[in-house]
Amino acid sequence: MVARRFVVREVPADEEHTVEYDTEDGLDVLRFQIFSLTSVPPDLQKIVVEADGSVVNDGTDLESIPEGLCLMSIDEGENADSASAAATAQEKSDEELARLIEIEVDADGSVVDDGTDLESISEVLRLVPIGEGDDMDAAAAVAARAQEKSDEELARMIQAEEEALLLQQYSIQSDGGEVFRERVEPYMRQVLKYEDPVRQEAALKTVPVDELKEKALISLAKEGIFSSSKNEEDHAFLLQLLLWFKQSFRWVNAPACDICDRETSMVGMGNPLPSEIEFGASRVEIYRCNHCSSITCFPRYNDPYKLIQTRKGRCGEWANCFTFYCRVFGYEARLILDFTDHVWTECFSNLYGRWIHLDPCEGVYDNPLLYEKGWNKKLDYAIGISKDGVHDITKRYTRKWHEVLSRRTITSEDTVSAILMNITRKCRSGLSSNEHLALEKRDRKESEELSKATYLEVNNSISLPGRQSGSVEWRAARSELGQADSLSCSSCPIRRCVDAHVSKIHDALSAILSHFCDNNIPNERIIEVFVTLRSLMQNLKDANFKSRRVTLDQKSQQIFEILPSAERLLSAISLKAELHTVGDPSVATDGNLIHTSLALPVALDAVDEILSNYKSNIFYTKGHQFPRGNRLCSGSVLASSEQLPIGIATAAFDGIRLSKWEEPDGAKGCWLMYKVHGGQTCELESYDLMSANDAPERDPMGWVLEGSTDQRSTWNTIDARSSVIFGSRFCRKSFTVDKRYKANVLRFRFLRGRESSANPRFQIGSIDFYGETHMA
Repeated sequence: MVARRFVVREVPADEEHTVEYDTEDGLDVLRFQIFSLTSVPPDLQKIVVEADGSVVNDGTDLESIPEGLCLMSIDEGENADSASAAATAQEKSDEELARLIEIEVDADGSVVDDGTDLESISEVLRLVPIGEGDDMDAAAAVAARAQEKSDEELARMIQAEEEALLLQQYSIQSDGGEVFRERVEPYMRQVLKYEDPVRQEAALKTVPVDELKEKALISLAKEGIFSSSKNEEDHAFLLQLLLWFKQSFRWVNAPACDICDRETSMVGMGNPLPSEIEFGASRVEIYRCNHCSSITCFPRYNDPYKLIQTRKGRCGEWANCFTFYCRVFGYEARLILDFTDHVWTECFSNLYGRWIHLDPCEGVYDNPLLYEKGWNKKLDYAIGISKDGVHDITKRYTRKWHEVLSRRTITSEDTVSAILMNITRKCRSGLSSNEHLALEKRDRKESEELSKATYLEVNNSISLPGRQSGSVEWRAARSELGQADSLSCSSCPIRRCVDAHVSKIHDALSAILSHFCDNNIPNERIIEVFVTLRSLMQNLKDANFKSRRVTLDQKSQQIFEILPSAERLLSAISLKAELHTVGDPSVATDGNLIHTSLALPVALDAVDEILSNYKSNIFYTKGHQFPRGNRLCSGSVLASSEQLPIGIATAAFDGIRLSKWEEPDGAKGCWLMYKVHGGQTCELESYDLMSANDAPERDPMGWVLEGSTDQRSTWNTIDARSSVIFGSRFCRKSFTVDKRYKANVLRFRFLRGRESSANPRFQIGSIDFYGETHMA
């Protein structure tokens, strides 16, 4: 291992960048460090030793080469003319688009321009073509071209489709579509069971509805939405239902032994019992225990009524049961049958006005290219099945329609359409004319969307994971592990941290600890007070969020008598103490219910950490120990990538121990930028990092922290660490900054994870910045 300092000259920009590098990290990490400085993606970098012109590759001895390197983009070095032409065409396209469209504020119709105060305008904007007639048509055409493939490539795809359709005539089965019909029709009987009131009532009793409603509102609050519409709440509840289902349903590779609860191996198939057939188990898998040789049966139930009791299975049981739960809560849902052996769910989102993809096995939503791009699946038919009909929605899940067509050999496309139309007509035979019209209108809109979808560009910068559910051996046998992970750039939205309450809670707890410190309160007494405080908060958290109130016992009352700053803590959690009112003294919500729901878990986790420190003889000292004042909050965050839905970048700032930022491809390098709120600058004094809840192999091990004040053109190194080991889960490490710079943007460049060679993922539980802020 050798620490090197390289000076990299970027061509043709003729800019120099200094890279501090550890040769043990390998060439991939060096490429990523250069990428973070130059924005040239690793797979497009050509690195040359300036002294002798040799190209740096995997065989280069990075310990002995000279420090002067030259960087050129492969596109620039090998195809500069083509790249220049493409850039010029893109500039013209952008100029044309800017000339033909304008942005209006939806609420008042005002035009957004350079003089608009972007901090105060309404959040809903719309894109409007400038002018009428030919200009409007031109604007629409330019906007469409921005997403669609080039005309030449589009022509090639259409030609490939025509050839696939021609070949299909010679390879399809000549059975009039009976095989296709027999694959689809049994699922119609299955989805109609979702409408049974008895089954729905039984399912409703198994769901913690109030808990999911609260979590849905909290998820909206974390996005800054405290007054939400019904559509927003319904959408948020659906996602919480998905996460709850993912955590409460059990995946079965091979069932545990019924006798000794140890591993089993499959030995064959058996005949179902009448009691199993009653709930749709036409197949029964037989397993023998690897230890006691007992036989265990695994019936593959299809009836959702039974599945809400067993709560286990593989993708068939998971998607069947989750789609049923969606119908229980009134969502328009359909079961998606993938003929290449997978099943998932779609729900119609009134918020988005379209069908969205949900995979309960993976805990993934609205990511339809997951299977083709992430799992490397070779799709053929994906059929949506619901009480209102059946639809071929394969085009939503592919950007290689011409390849998919070549694999659709069961019957002709016309026969597929005719069969699905006939089944749908039967499903809708009892509907009113208005219901018919509404469904047909939605069908037409979806058909148009699907026709356009196949010609949209695939965003190759977004890396999608291979399949996560099931054992590695099982996934490998199905060829669903996906592509090898790479260091390609990922795109994420800029997210705003809704975490002012976190800083207020930390300030209040710091004041309480300072009071104890100033008055030399014995540690035993401090622990006693915090145990009482924790019990009070836990009782408040467990209470119904709509009517949150807890009666104070004598110990709890004493806290407010001896600690004036306890009221400050309650205020930070949107709570109030009612000590001198009629009736028993109590603590109750004060103000917005969701403010309290958002803040209580933060306060509980902070108190838990304080107790853990004191019980481990780590005692509070002002300004050095958690919690501390001057914590930055309300900034904006942008990350190299993130794991939806729960591993988003702002999760590292929300003050909750169980949440985390997870980067799917970050083990060999990733980054996160934090912009200080309100146009302020910050002189950073220290920062904390906390390890996440699981998987220590994903912990950060080395990083560089940088600051910028000039629109991120130049970066000053604030701190750098290497070979850092987090000794446990939820392990907080504090780092004092020696170099003081004023910056309005901070950037972590995480250079490697703890076991980067064996694990592609990176994660961090929490990030806290501390420092003085000033108006720029």
